[in-house]
Amino acid sequence: MYQEYIKFPAYILIHPLKGFDAFKRDKKAKMSVALVFVALLIILQILEFQYTGFVVNQRDLNDLNSFREIAYVIVPILAVVVGNWSVTTLFDGKGKMKEIFMLVCYSLWPLIVTKIVGMIFSNIITTEEAGFYGLIIGLGTFGMGYMIFFGLISIHEYGLLKCILSIAGTAIAVMVLFFIVMLGFDLFQKIIGFLYTLYREISLRYL
Repeated sequence: MYQEYIKFPAYILIHPLKGFDAFKRDKKAKMSVALVFVALLIILQILEFQYTGFVVNQRDLNDLNSFREIAYVIVPILAVVVGNWSVTTLFDGKGKMKEIFMLVCYSLWPLIVTKIVGMIFSNIITTEEAGFYGLIIGLGTFGMGYMIFFGLISIHEYGLLKCILSIAGTAIAVMVLFFIVMLGFDLFQKIIGFLYTLYREISLRYL
């Protein structure tokens, strides 16, 4: 368990190119571990809402919505995975969707670690020390982006420039996906509203 959940992700963080080479070629990455990292981030997202220290936590504790917090984790992950996979054909990427998904999930590791540290730290700091909390979370976010960047270079067998272009393409694809989803959701709401109005009219006239 130590090897899979701590040592190997830490090795990837310190030696990203060698780590992701083992990730892909030696099949050291496991889907079960990737899913555990997603589950841990979801749990931390919910715990953060309630247990982050009041110095840095400005949210109303009564406003906690578990489904919303789950969506805040899962939706961006899926959007990035689908977006990146959709542009790989344009940039001759070698990575499969499963590999991209596991890459993104493994890259959550530094964010998970810093969120745990940050949540504990937030309960013992003063207002003057609040900036350190932001620094801790910022380091985790940077580590996640760092791992994703080198992971894409490795699994798609990209050069530096092509990786940057593919990330830009992924960002555009994610925005298009969100636009389509929002448009579809709005259309769905209008259809439901129309069907409900139609039902009300029929029930008032004939029932």
